[in-house]
Amino acid sequence: MRSGVRPARFPPTRGSVLLTGLASCVVLVVTGCSAAAAPASAAPPTSPPTTASSPSVIKTIDPAALQATVDAAAAEMRIPGAVVEVRTPQGDFTAASGTTLRGAEVRPGADTHFRIASITKTMTSSVIVLLAQEGRLRFSDPISRYVPDVPNGENISIAQLLTMRSGLYGYTNDPGFAATLDADPAKVWTPQEVLAIAFRHPPEFPPGTAYDYSNTNYALLGLVVEKVEGKPLDRVFQDRLFGPRGLRQTTLPATTDTSIPDPFSHGYMYGGSAFALVDTPYPADMEAAAKAGTLAPIDYTNQNSSYAWAAGGAVSTADDLATWIRALVDGQVFDADFQRQWLDSPQPADPAQPAAPQYGYGIERQTFAPNATMYFHFGELPGFNSFAGYDPGNKVTLVIWSNLTVAPDSRPTANVLLVEVLDQIYSLPPASPPSSPPTTR
Repeated sequence: MRSGVRPARFPPTRGSVLLTGLASCVVLVVTGCSAAAAPASAAPPTSPPTTASSPSVIKTIDPAALQATVDAAAAEMRIPGAVVEVRTPQGDFTAASGTTLRGAEVRPGADTHFRIASITKTMTSSVIVLLAQEGRLRFSDPISRYVPDVPNGENISIAQLLTMRSGLYGYTNDPGFAATLDADPAKVWTPQEVLAIAFRHPPEFPPGTAYDYSNTNYALLGLVVEKVEGKPLDRVFQDRLFGPRGLRQTTLPATTDTSIPDPFSHGYMYGGSAFALVDTPYPADMEAAAKAGTLAPIDYTNQNSSYAWAAGGAVSTADDLATWIRALVDGQVFDADFQRQWLDSPQPADPAQPAAPQYGYGIERQTFAPNATMYFHFGELPGFNSFAGYDPGNKVTLVIWSNLTVAPDSRPTANVLLVEVLDQIYSLPPASPPSSPPTTR
């Protein structure tokens, strides 16, 4: 979980240019090991509808090319296994590559469970919006009304927590936090414990004056949900979201449960948890060993993710996430008034770069072509890297997950897969050179 203006995975993404400059995608060179591949599945492709006033930017998707793209990127980044699910007016396409378990051939698929990390924030924020819709809280309410002893809590609003503008220090940035995770991976964390870590640090800035991706915000929002609803967050998710939307393969596990339902993918990462939680590239010797195949990634599958909870603790599948993200963006979760508020909530992380991704009520938004705007969220924690997005104008749903958090060269794997896959879906205009994303720290 990193600080600064980055597309938000469970830690936020490391200094990346996600949807910026997508048209300048390059074909990844296949190096090192090769990933086993299964043919991409798809309904028979047809030409997407167009209108004279809004020409389509959607290509006729070639399942074989999509599969080859995923295989090449997975092999180049030494990803054990990955899944890309694309849903468009042409049909549904799934490209799966590699294995869910190193040393074995266990094909991943759209029904494979994985830890979705910060995509969980789309769920926590949705419950908050539903409670506001019902008049049970207001976006302008101070957090002190619901959670005591928050530094400056009387001046931090629910809206500022949702949009990462509270200024509260992110607990996963604490220098000792990752070491604790690695020393005791089965440790059960409570929201109060992680908040205590955050509150030992001074605020980053006064509330509402800047943006900083902080998981502390969503730990607090989870407590708000539980206080207003009077029941545990996992039960609220089931009753409010998973049940009504038919998400039968999505759960927020109990804090004592480190397992993942079958079928599931193991999750891998080189080095300790700090490389996922803090914006630190791999040392040169570690990068060289990983690329040479002499350093094996560590299996983080059963690290207790209770520390992520409302900020990143859920488990799902590509199928369920594709259903969820479209329902959320397409107006199936909120009424018309609150849907408009939710859609309009993203604000530029840096006003000087209005074309960069914008963060709102647990969702990011970016327009990357004249007729293509996507609402999305990234997810990352030790072992997994993921993306879920929906473009309502073109009715494109895209879900990506990888069971390697960060490639040997320190690139977050879902980010790289995203750039490659979007080039298979969209006819993008030439891009101007992207500027470096700003940071607040």
